[in-house]
Amino acid sequence: MQTFQNIMLVGFGGFIGSVLRYLASGWMHHIFRTDSFPVGTAIVNITGCFVIGRLGGWADHFQALNHNTRLFLFLGLLGGFTTFSAFGYETMALLRDKELFLAFVNVFVHLLLGFGALFLGYNCSRIF
Repeated sequence: MQTFQNIMLVGFGGFIGSVLRYLASGWMHHIFRTDSFPVGTAIVNITGCFVIGRLGGWADHFQALNHNTRLFLFLGLLGGFTTFSAFGYETMALLRDKELFLAFVNVFVHLLLGFGALFLGYNCSRIF
């Protein structure tokens, strides 16, 4: 069951992460000054993946973070910063647990079906 405390931890972390994403992406866009490639989003996603990999690995190897801290950092802050990092961490956890098939399914579902749903939704927007 979701407790109010858990919801607040994730929500507050998500607020901070979303604001950081907005600022970092805008800063990268300003530095690289390009409209032809979403460099800000790419850098935010890559940075988020590195940070969640580093913190997640550290937490897993040393049992360093309690449940509340993990909720705040992984689901909230980094999830708000980039959901791509959460996807990457969940896939890495499946690989760590030797669930190769499920890791492949996770990548397939997110990338192929996610982009397929985006394409479908985009094209549906022409109708109504």
